[in-house]
Amino acid sequence: MPGFELFGPEERKEVNDVLETGILMRYGFDGPRKGIWKSKELEAAICKTINCNYTQLVSSGTAALTTALAALGIGAGDEVIMPTFTFVASFESVLSVGAVPVLTDVDETLTLSPEAVRKAITLRTKCVMPVHMCGAMADLDPLLKICKEHNLILLEDACQSFGAKYKGKHLGTIGHAGTFSFDFVKTVTCAEGGGIVTNSEDVYTKCDGYSDHGHDHKGVDRGADLHPFIGYNYRISELHAAVGLAQIRKLDQFLAIQKKNHSILKNILEELPEVSFRSIPDPAGDSHTFLSWFLPTEEMTRGVVAELKQQGVLPGNFYWFDNNWHYFRKWDHLRQAATLSKLNDAQQKTLMALDPAGYPASDKIMSRCISTAIGLLWTEEQAKEKGQKIAAAIKKVAATSLQVG
Repeated sequence: MPGFELFGPEERKEVNDVLETGILMRYGFDGPRKGIWKSKELEAAICKTINCNYTQLVSSGTAALTTALAALGIGAGDEVIMPTFTFVASFESVLSVGAVPVLTDVDETLTLSPEAVRKAITLRTKCVMPVHMCGAMADLDPLLKICKEHNLILLEDACQSFGAKYKGKHLGTIGHAGTFSFDFVKTVTCAEGGGIVTNSEDVYTKCDGYSDHGHDHKGVDRGADLHPFIGYNYRISELHAAVGLAQIRKLDQFLAIQKKNHSILKNILEELPEVSFRSIPDPAGDSHTFLSWFLPTEEMTRGVVAELKQQGVLPGNFYWFDNNWHYFRKWDHLRQAATLSKLNDAQQKTLMALDPAGYPASDKIMSRCISTAIGLLWTEEQAKEKGQKIAAAIKKVAATSLQVG
């Protein structure tokens, strides 16, 4: 799955280009940098790769979400509908701009349930933020319809799904804006980094300034820039952009390997009657970074997780239901509103009202789900061996369940 698995001379070459100039900052120092602009190159490469008009690189996926929310005009008291299954950065970014995260059930796509979104809309709803988890897409057509009907912003959190598509269009390019993470364990990595993509010049201009202290970048140097609005420091460095520039040239290779290994694994597991798979609205658009699968009951799923751990096969198989970072059930710090700075009243009221047992539909799905990360370095034999070991664990637990029953 992660691009760092295939880190090599291409990345070192791009980084050395920057080191030879000594100019590590993405803005300014035009003369000494000797024409080396890795951030600009990577932004252009992203636009070309995913067919969008504008890309703004920032320091992380979290910074990308925060910047996009601000550029889209989402702020104090506005409600942002987001899924119960995501990474903590999704709600962190919403809180950071003063808005209110409205947690909403997922369905078997492992992303926002359109039906649940409809029920969650209030007069304060400003944005719907689907999160394209584990390399595949949300059910975007009904979500787009809902947003159009209610005049809502659709912001795609595509941080985990760079390279994936929905009906021929790259994820991130379908809503008003989209965000990516390029951290160390993403398909394309900058080591640390993120990006906002959009087809709106206005949104892009605001992202460009907001992520760099409000600079308008129109002066002859940074000292001559004007500041039409307040911004923050979410800049990416040239070193990180250099890594990403080499990585994005390998994207097709990464996706092809993932698809092959994903297919090997799925072919083995689909032979088991106990196993079903995540619903993917556009299977052809899956980036195949994970194979997500379900077992019939929480009890059996926990039994398989325990058996995988016992056999030393658990690493790379994620049981999100008990995961501290990715599922609402374990977000105690969110429910307790445990922040270092004071939240606004709307945020405080909403967070303190969150009920850990309030999402039974999501619990029913996530308690039965295991996601297997797809390796880029697996040989065909290793992929088959992994699948066979997982299958053996499932068969053993299933047989034990029958005996007990």
